[in-house]
Amino acid sequence: MGRLPLLSLALFLGAIAALVWLTRAYDSDEQKTTLISDVLWMEQNLRFHLDRNEVQLQQLGPALYGGKPSAQTEAQLRHLLSQERGLVRILWMSTDGSLVGTMPPPGDGQTDDSARLAADTAFALARSVGRPAYGNTYPVLGHPHFPIYIPVWSDEALLGVVVGVYSLSDLVIRELPWWFSERYRVAVLDNDGREITAKSKVAPIAPQLSYRMPFDPPGHGLTLDITAYRSETRWIPVLLIASIVLLAGIIVWSVMQLRRQLARRQRAEAALLEESAFRKAMEDSLLTGMRARDLDGRLTYVNSAFCSMTGYSAEELIGLKPPMPYWDPERIERTFELHKEIMAGGTSSEGTEVRLQRKNGEELDVLVFEAPLIDARGRQTGWMGSVLDITEQKHARELARQQDERLQATSRLVTMGEMASTLAHELNQPLAAIASYSNGCINRLGGDGFDRAEILDIQHRIARQAHRAGEIIRRVHDFVRRAEPQRAPLDLNAVIRDAVGLIDADARKRQMRIISELAPALPTVQADAVMIEQIIVNLVRNGMDAMRDTPVARRQVRIRTLLEGRNVQVRISDRGSGIPPETAIRLFEPFFTTKPEGMGMGLNICRSIAELHHGRLTFAADPEGGTLFTLSLPVDPA
Repeated sequence: MGRLPLLSLALFLGAIAALVWLTRAYDSDEQKTTLISDVLWMEQNLRFHLDRNEVQLQQLGPALYGGKPSAQTEAQLRHLLSQERGLVRILWMSTDGSLVGTMPPPGDGQTDDSARLAADTAFALARSVGRPAYGNTYPVLGHPHFPIYIPVWSDEALLGVVVGVYSLSDLVIRELPWWFSERYRVAVLDNDGREITAKSKVAPIAPQLSYRMPFDPPGHGLTLDITAYRSETRWIPVLLIASIVLLAGIIVWSVMQLRRQLARRQRAEAALLEESAFRKAMEDSLLTGMRARDLDGRLTYVNSAFCSMTGYSAEELIGLKPPMPYWDPERIERTFELHKEIMAGGTSSEGTEVRLQRKNGEELDVLVFEAPLIDARGRQTGWMGSVLDITEQKHARELARQQDERLQATSRLVTMGEMASTLAHELNQPLAAIASYSNGCINRLGGDGFDRAEILDIQHRIARQAHRAGEIIRRVHDFVRRAEPQRAPLDLNAVIRDAVGLIDADARKRQMRIISELAPALPTVQADAVMIEQIIVNLVRNGMDAMRDTPVARRQVRIRTLLEGRNVQVRISDRGSGIPPETAIRLFEPFFTTKPEGMGMGLNICRSIAELHHGRLTFAADPEGGTLFTLSLPVDPA
């Protein structure tokens, strides 16, 4: 057991030595790779430079053989002879090698080497194959030069050969960027391995970091020799050893911290388990179903309340994508549309009502509230939904609605009962007139002679009285019928006319006047005609009841319609004594009434009908005396 730590230390030291050696080898390989990459870049840059000069000389060729060069051509030649181009002289020669022209002229300190160039084998090669060719290097005043021969063709024949003479020293020295010269010594060797030109600085070199490659073009045995300068002392191994020692200390410290962190993590995990168990118990005690879905709509979590609600276990639901098995098959397309809307933007604050189906086939209505699931980085990962079973609530609401409808129908029947004698009297008038006209008609027909026009007039009168009686019966029937609310675009003026026609007989009996001031071209509202007519009849009859003690001359109920913003208003005012403050507070309470024979449900029902149509029913003291009731209904959006 005692040797094991020593063996571990030896292995550790061996690993350090191997790591240092591998690091040095890797560093050397990396330097070599960088050298080769830089050399290849330099070679491509020189090749690109030579190719660019070759193309421009080819383009200038035809202009050089057309007589004396133009000013533009001379400017282009001078541009090519700039130092950064590497060209020191441009000649254009005839096909037999005689000199046609040169730039700069021989008198500008230039030697006339046209004969030597014409005798070069590369000149003959370029002329014979019709393609550019590079010649051998040759010394000029101690500096190496090399030519390029470019044949120039016309549409019919060879015009001549343009010769560009390069200074090898200028090409190598001026074409290399400063950063390359700072890193490497560059030399050009001839085919015997002798150095003919070089670019270097006073600095020690590193012979182990060198690279040699052919210099082609121009070729002819030229070689580029690139050697890296020796860099400063490399501190990487020293820093590596120091880093390893430091790392060992850090490892010991990290192990200690890791043990402490592990202990804290174990305590945190225990607290998390306790918190998770607490939350699980809290979720299991909820009656609200909860479900979580990812951004693709796949179920990732359901609580026990949701499983009880749908009849499916968590194992059956987790991982499912729409359509879900608890969707109502008869409404699956509509449910799918709701699902897409919720996944696109959640639900409103009021929630979304959906019809679902339990596993046993029972239907249930639920109210869904969705909120985005946000992770610790603030990104949305899905949706969390709360599902409330509102089946019983809907059933209770439906029973309440049916009871409200029965109450409304009962209220209308009570109203008709109170008006029965008046309506019977009103209905007897046309019936008595019909009987009288019929007897007169029988008497005329029983005589020997009768006037045909007179009989026809009597029949028309009988028809009018029958129509009048039928209209009274229709109004009574429409008013007292009990049916499902039918909302449709409604003309309030027409409803008011029907209501006035229904109550007009009772008004005459009480010596009341009903004045209608109906606004023309009133927009329609979305409402049930019978319900709105019930409000009008109740308010008008309440107004007439309020004027029992009013002098006959002032007994009038005024009905006005007008458009106020996006609402249509019906204002019904009377000339009664008004409503006392103690009565006004309880006016709309159910079963509250100031009439000995009243039920106390009329105004309560009227306000419920108004709110059912998203409207309002209010009252105020009329400036002219009495009370003003205002019914506001929103304009039909259509």
